[in-house]
Amino acid sequence: MLEEISARIRENFEAKDSIREEGLKISREVVRECRTASFALHGQDFEKADKSIKTAGKALEKLEVLFKGHADIYHAGFVEHAQQEYSEVSVLSSLLKEEKKIPSPEELRVEYAAYLNGLGDVVGELRRHVLDLVRNESFEKAEVFLGIMENIHAILMDFDYPDAITRGLRRKTDVSRSLIEKTRGDVVNAIGQKRLEAAMRNLESRL
Repeated sequence: MLEEISARIRENFEAKDSIREEGLKISREVVRECRTASFALHGQDFEKADKSIKTAGKALEKLEVLFKGHADIYHAGFVEHAQQEYSEVSVLSSLLKEEKKIPSPEELRVEYAAYLNGLGDVVGELRRHVLDLVRNESFEKAEVFLGIMENIHAILMDFDYPDAITRGLRRKTDVSRSLIEKTRGDVVNAIGQKRLEAAMRNLESRL
């Protein structure tokens, strides 16, 4: 009797282990494609970014199918991480292409907590973009994207729920606030430096 029960359990665990390994492989593909897309976005190669984002989205759909009936593995953490990366790069793409609408969690087919944590990571990616704009002396655009960073942080602040629900969102919200403060300082200093240089050139021309 116990031998039969043991055999059934072992068979179930073997199946779960096989599915888990396949899921890990697919989730790593999602993360890899999302990071490729992120680099492409910062390089203004939107075509390459779109291709990688599309590939990542299809891989996430595979995970949905793979884990049907295996909710325990689906919620083990690595699928959520893949969804975060996908949410982050999808929203970043929309913002950098200056589209009027950013994709929703329903459109991306991701969990709400993963989406919000992805948004938290977008703040760091936007800091990188703002610094690129500052280096190119595109100060007006830099201020616009700084405003977007602040808007994202304000939205995340509204979700004051336990970590068991938000999956660590509070920490990402704190990090985003720190990044915004640093970025604001960088933008203000760069604008101030530019104005000072212009004033000095103006003074030199009068002498």
